[in-house]
Amino acid sequence: MFEKILIANRGEIALRVIRACREMGIKSVAVHSTADADAMHVRLADESVCIGPNASAQSYLSIPAIVSACEITGAEAIHPGYGFLSENANFVQVLEDHGITFIGPTAEHIRIMGDKITAKETAKALGIPVVPGSDGGVPDVATALKTAEAIGYPVIIKATAGGGGRGMKVAKSPDELEVAFRTARSEAKAAFGNDEVYMEKYLQKPRHIEIQVFGDGKGRAVHLGERDCSLQRRHQKVFEEAPGPVITPEQRARIGKICADAVARIGYIGAGTIEFLFEDGEFYFIEMNTRLQVEHPVTEGIFGVDLVREQIRVAAGLPMSFSQDDLQINGHAIEVRINAEKIPEFAPRPGKVKVFHAPGGLGVRMDSALYAGYSIPPYYDSLIGKLIVHGRDRPEALARLKRALAELIIDGVETTIPLFHALLEDPDIQNGAYNIHWLEKWLAATYG
Repeated sequence: MFEKILIANRGEIALRVIRACREMGIKSVAVHSTADADAMHVRLADESVCIGPNASAQSYLSIPAIVSACEITGAEAIHPGYGFLSENANFVQVLEDHGITFIGPTAEHIRIMGDKITAKETAKALGIPVVPGSDGGVPDVATALKTAEAIGYPVIIKATAGGGGRGMKVAKSPDELEVAFRTARSEAKAAFGNDEVYMEKYLQKPRHIEIQVFGDGKGRAVHLGERDCSLQRRHQKVFEEAPGPVITPEQRARIGKICADAVARIGYIGAGTIEFLFEDGEFYFIEMNTRLQVEHPVTEGIFGVDLVREQIRVAAGLPMSFSQDDLQINGHAIEVRINAEKIPEFAPRPGKVKVFHAPGGLGVRMDSALYAGYSIPPYYDSLIGKLIVHGRDRPEALARLKRALAELIIDGVETTIPLFHALLEDPDIQNGAYNIHWLEKWLAATYG
């Protein structure tokens, strides 16, 4: 087992890894920018190293600075958390060249799944159901029109190197397609330096369902059920729950086995998430995230496992501590993302936290790096906490979430807490009757 692990991240996810390390008797190293010198992850780690100025490009995204921090502290392994360098294949290769273990998948698997077209082709070859679409990239408008005619309208154009909704446009007719194609390519070029796009059938009212998988890198893998992440704004998740309100045990077993078998076949190591659109009882592959997800706590809640601990174990060459038969769902879990943002614009609102009180009680978990007096810097993501609840069933989890939100106090900055108070009063949320378009329609109707 490792003696010392460096966490190449910040905020609540850095704290999450530090806590797992402490339980396992492993020393932790925090890295931080100058803006994060007083951050909680720096305070709680066994050691800390400043790796650069405020800008991410010169600190949390600086591979030389992070490798140097490993060499200075003698850390044998790096946990990347999520975001930043967590899905950077070049980073993984550099670590391998320096004899540092990356707690995650191989560079090859990150490359395969990092390109949307290659990922879709790989998924299809592994028996994972995919959305009908183009065979690879679509080079020009003429090809786009021909492909759309074969697929059937409406269609969606996506950037090959895309993410977060950028380079993504919907077209319901040939006239709309020409404009959407050119706009998507332009956005993709500006955002990712790559204007290649591909096309898929646009599903009308799907849910966003993702399957948590875990492999040991030696041909063994399991699935840990699904999460429903359909409540989204501009393709950014705000509310996640497990199990999915509309997924049957038979559907779960079927798609779970397909996913576990697929990652076992490629020798995948560590945690991964295979994301789908789900409509009319069918699953359609979107992408695979080769890292820990923001919403992993809801899976931990219903299965009673520590996914970070398991990541560290398999990275150290140990076998998984559970088998598929050991994984039985217990109850229901929900997570809401607390952001320092102004509603309804969702504009970032960094600033000084005057008061912070985390909720408690049975079935309540608060993952946050906040404390009273902490100044939220303006340089990074606005996520400042995740409130997770667990109950015997979905109604109990919703009641517990409502109670926990009433106890949560963050004074000094505006947050998205009021959004969740309002959402919990809506009958569609109470009944689980929503899809990926629901939240944006609700926001438009509620706030105009």
